[in-house]
Amino acid sequence: MVSRVRVWLNRTYAENVFFMDQLRRNPGDRAVEIHATHGDPDSPVLAAADTAELEPEGLSPAAYVEYALNVCARRAIDVFVPRLHQAAVVAHRAEFEAAGTALLAPPPEAVAVFQDKVIAYEAVQAIGVPVPPWWRVRDEGELLAAVEELEAGGHKACFKPASGAGGVGFRVITRAPFSLLHLNGFPTPYVQLELVLQALREADEPVDWLVMPRLEQPEVSVDCLTGRDNVVRLAVGRTKSGRRRGFTLHEQFVEPARRIAEGFGLHHLSNIQFRMFGERPVLMDVNTRPAGGLHQLSLCGVNAPWAAVRLALGDDPGEIVPPFLGQDYTVVSAPRPLRPVSIPPQRTAAEPAPLLPAVPSPAPVGPTAQVLPL
Repeated sequence: MVSRVRVWLNRTYAENVFFMDQLRRNPGDRAVEIHATHGDPDSPVLAAADTAELEPEGLSPAAYVEYALNVCARRAIDVFVPRLHQAAVVAHRAEFEAAGTALLAPPPEAVAVFQDKVIAYEAVQAIGVPVPPWWRVRDEGELLAAVEELEAGGHKACFKPASGAGGVGFRVITRAPFSLLHLNGFPTPYVQLELVLQALREADEPVDWLVMPRLEQPEVSVDCLTGRDNVVRLAVGRTKSGRRRGFTLHEQFVEPARRIAEGFGLHHLSNIQFRMFGERPVLMDVNTRPAGGLHQLSLCGVNAPWAAVRLALGDDPGEIVPPFLGQDYTVVSAPRPLRPVSIPPQRTAAEPAPLLPAVPSPAPVGPTAQVLPL
């Protein structure tokens, strides 16, 4: 009899309820038990899990590793998918393996390269992957010089934190004066140059931003599954242009993504994003974790989460080629159940985190509730 697989997702994105659904619907019909932890008692991943608990707040990375090792031992976790404190967790891979837990994450050297976007851009340039022009700025003068050089070349300037995930902190520079036009409609990422310069003048400490030209659509996110032998098993691009989404296996996106995943040892699941700079794609960002939209590959007949768990457990799925590319689609909201009663307020870090009892999984809401064909 094949034993069930226990998988833990820590403080992950709400969209990963679909990741969890796909693990349960694996092609081999293997029993999967999912444990989830989060800081938000109303996170849908807690309701979607078989067992769940609140994470203690305010832990240092080192203290979080101790907490994570305790969870893995207490819950007999087979595969841990770390998002929060990923760098600290992977630095202790040997301790997790000694506890019987495989980490579904790259090695610490790979994580370190892509924590800082400047280091990442320099590293991928060295292996021949094109990147956009960029400037690292820390004060008012450096920002103004970078913006003026970009504008002289006919580009719109934008900036984002040199370290960070997703679109947090992304802004586009405009010289248009603030007016009522900016108060109509929905908020936008545009911010007036003078306001940014003033904020930098009045800041108590320097910033650490990356300034670059605003890149054009389409945006292509290549989801990669890579073995510990540095060989890519799966690489499929998900395209985004406005509301329209689709899939691609075009070499101008897939080939540089493979080069990055294999060259830097981005083991297990990673997401490598490109946008257009003129007529050519350039690297925008690299995520050393599963992308929130990974489940959309199910529209191509691929269950990437389960293939990744198999690989983490030493059951190599081999090369995975999508049997077809799904039609274009769009993303819409769908309801997900929450636990009937919110978890009580978090206890102090010195006390153990309160446990949530195991509950039957809610009726699954699959990826088709998230994506609609166009």
